[in-house]
Amino acid sequence: MPFIETKLTAAKTITTAPQETETPLADGYVRLKLAAASLCGTDLHYFNHFANAGFVLQNPVTLGHEACAWVVDANGSDLEEGQLVALNPIMNCQTCPACLRGEVNLCSNKKFPGSATTVPHLDGFFRSRIDHPARCCRPVAADVKPEHLTFAEPMACALHSLNKGGVSKGQKVLVTGCGPMGLLTIAGAAARGADVTALDLRPKTVEIAKAAGAKEGLVIGEFDEATLAGQFDVVVEASGAIPAFNTALKALRQKGRLSILSNIQLRQAEVMLHLVMLKEIEIVGSFQFNHEFEEAVQLIESGQVDFDVLTAGTFPLEQTAEALEMMAAGEAFGKIVLKGAAS
Repeated sequence: MPFIETKLTAAKTITTAPQETETPLADGYVRLKLAAASLCGTDLHYFNHFANAGFVLQNPVTLGHEACAWVVDANGSDLEEGQLVALNPIMNCQTCPACLRGEVNLCSNKKFPGSATTVPHLDGFFRSRIDHPARCCRPVAADVKPEHLTFAEPMACALHSLNKGGVSKGQKVLVTGCGPMGLLTIAGAAARGADVTALDLRPKTVEIAKAAGAKEGLVIGEFDEATLAGQFDVVVEASGAIPAFNTALKALRQKGRLSILSNIQLRQAEVMLHLVMLKEIEIVGSFQFNHEFEEAVQLIESGQVDFDVLTAGTFPLEQTAEALEMMAAGEAFGKIVLKGAAS
């Protein structure tokens, strides 16, 4: 396959073109060849609206922040040519108070590819050749499948939500929403030995949730929600829907914890905040990840999670537009993977 790059040039418009001639590598960076990437909900927001969460793109950009790649030029780093590496997209400054606390997700000066939050925008990973900081490349065991390694970044986000919720072995955990992030959260919680219940509107995603490790799957409208009241130690909200948020408050036991993984959009809505007071519920936000990226890679290397069950479809890189259109149509139950080059 020739070297190509994809660009989001306007809402719902992806162009594919030969990649430009290579430029010299900056100090601390390595040159990589894309092995595989996966689509995120934020990619879909940018695709649909040329914006996400209030951040509007100012110019065309290559999307993608979930990927793995083969090392082509190690540029004096400890990496080796031909190694498969997981790409951590958080390029933190390493010097601000958040970084010094180890909270790189809250770095005030971080750079993030394929996003309007970094100005000028940095191109993301939906391209054949990638230059990336060596410190943000994590080499993996030789037998790891690239398609599975693309889950490192979203799994790290899911694990961060579980850590913020304090999820541990034996706890009763409810995950509201069985989209890609909800499914990864279920798989991560099950791998920790938690007793996981999945909740969603769609029977198909609930079935996948059970295959991912949920002991029970519930379809909204097909059971009495009153039976959930006070039953759970932790709820992870992964749907972005206010009704699910209220269900979470009702489902938590006294002194339970609600971890908000979803990007709940700004709107007027009635929230049952009196339950927070009456049950002394703790509500925590969960944004990106910190050390969980390493935790996610180790989980992938362990083979504990069946990522094939969580994969909705696979497309070659040059069909990025078709992959996003499938996701936009709501036809994907799980993650969509883009395949790059072979090693």
